[in-house]
Amino acid sequence: MDRDSMEAPTSTTAALAMPKPAPASSNNDKKASRFRRVCVFCGSSAGRKAAYQSAAVQLGQQLVERGIDLVYGGGSVGLMGLVSRAVHGGGGRVTGVVPRSVLPRELIGETPGGEEVKAVSGMHQRKAEMAHRADAFVALPGGYGTLEELLEVITWAQLGIHDKPVGLLNVDGYYDLLLAFIDRAVEEGFVAPAARHIIVAAPTPGELLAALEEYVPAHHDASSVKLSWESSVDTRTCSPPKPDMSR
Repeated sequence: MDRDSMEAPTSTTAALAMPKPAPASSNNDKKASRFRRVCVFCGSSAGRKAAYQSAAVQLGQQLVERGIDLVYGGGSVGLMGLVSRAVHGGGGRVTGVVPRSVLPRELIGETPGGEEVKAVSGMHQRKAEMAHRADAFVALPGGYGTLEELLEVITWAQLGIHDKPVGLLNVDGYYDLLLAFIDRAVEEGFVAPAARHIIVAAPTPGELLAALEEYVPAHHDASSVKLSWESSVDTRTCSPPKPDMSR
């Protein structure tokens, strides 16, 4: 969640704020997915380009088509609101993970009816909870908060803490300079070439989700490393217990 800009919705945003549900389809028509839940990082602002807002709506609709539930930062403003309403409006399940300090409506807006809101003690717990609940991660355009969340899960993958796919929705080349920076870091010896492939980037939601389905992790021993890491941390401050994921 981009916590650094909470601008009022533009007229374009308002037009997209209530996306029409995609045509109903039977379970047999849905594209099979290996993911049950995808965590989406994105801005609490809508951005200046309509393309960003359209991509958020399309991503939500693509998740519904594939039978994938949404986990996100719990806001109803900006791109966060658009993607959550698209999923909820299409009949998908939405879980918002929100620190108690930002629960007041004036900070996160009103969540869609029926959304599960998971209140946690702070920002670190929020990221850990979203990571535990999700099978993959997708970053839409956003600001500092979005980058922080994205880079943290990339770092966790690099360390072998998880082996979940990490996707970058590069709408209209928004993340071109970030990808160029990472390529430069590889050239200069600060990022291993294998770690560069942790990031899966694509310009459209459909292309990105398809690429994430095909992702093969570079760290094949991630599960054993994760168990070792979790057993060594202080669970009172670093990692909440895993939630019950039964449905």
